[in-house]
Amino acid sequence: MRRVKLFSVDALPYRQPIPVYGYRFGSRKKTLAVMGAIRGDEVQQMYTAARLVRKFAELEKEGAFAPDCGVMVVPCAGQFSMNVSKRFWPLDNTDINRMFPGYGGGETTQRLAARLFEALEGYQWGVHLASFYLPGDFVPHVRVIDTGYQPNEEGLDFGLPYLVIRKPYPYDTTTLNYNWQVWETHTFSVYSRTTDFIDEDSAELAAESILCFLAKRGMLHSQVPEGVLRFLSEKGLLGSEVPKGSGTRIVKEEKLINIHNKKGGILIRYHHPADHVREGNLLAEIIDPYTTEIREKILAPKSGTIFFAHHAQLIAGHSIVFRLIV
Repeated sequence: MRRVKLFSVDALPYRQPIPVYGYRFGSRKKTLAVMGAIRGDEVQQMYTAARLVRKFAELEKEGAFAPDCGVMVVPCAGQFSMNVSKRFWPLDNTDINRMFPGYGGGETTQRLAARLFEALEGYQWGVHLASFYLPGDFVPHVRVIDTGYQPNEEGLDFGLPYLVIRKPYPYDTTTLNYNWQVWETHTFSVYSRTTDFIDEDSAELAAESILCFLAKRGMLHSQVPEGVLRFLSEKGLLGSEVPKGSGTRIVKEEKLINIHNKKGGILIRYHHPADHVREGNLLAEIIDPYTTEIREKILAPKSGTIFFAHHAQLIAGHSIVFRLIV
């Protein structure tokens, strides 16, 4: 294991420059890069990357990496935002993951994106431990943006319950995932259950899925990590719609059903990601924050598996409360 300083985040008010480190394993060839936290609330993503650093260090000692395999993990590039508990860049509330490939002569977040992209460019494969724009919990899954630059089916090698294929929207063109693909890196976003707090089970699953990908792609001499499906089943992370022998179900994101609430208030959830529900089941209630009277009951519009569930207990009206796979 070699820790290298990729760049420093400087020009910070009342702060010394903050170094951004990467951890290299195996050969010097650019085979796989893993990006952890970019935003300031991505505690789970940083923790998952840190677990990978430990696992890769152990594998390197065992001589498990193929001779021509070089891996880099960047646990965190958003330390300043994380230190002050802000999801976006604290000084202007901009999102670094909407600034790629960056611009060295631009605003602070554009310069940071440019430095980070320079460090990550040129790898054959890239994995972003990503978070969603809505606060909530997911079924662990791997996601690809369908740009046409790569075979999406490579995502099956992670062995996660779902491979979600997303058609790119204009705002996707400034994300790390999209630009990695444009610069000829085959790229995947891995989502675990949480963002702003640590869920050890799904962090372990995300780390194991990346080891699974490495093994299936011939980058590890060791066997494909056993027990990924068993782990999913034991921890309740495997939806009943996914056959236990097949491992992964391909889902097109436009086919997911968004379930909205009409009223704002306190959200009381009765179902969670990976739960299979039937049409008409009570999924959640919105209660009045002053009287606890029920303002709205949210029912399943169709039978399916819950893919995403909003977790913030104070919720505004007309929000996405659940996303459903049917």
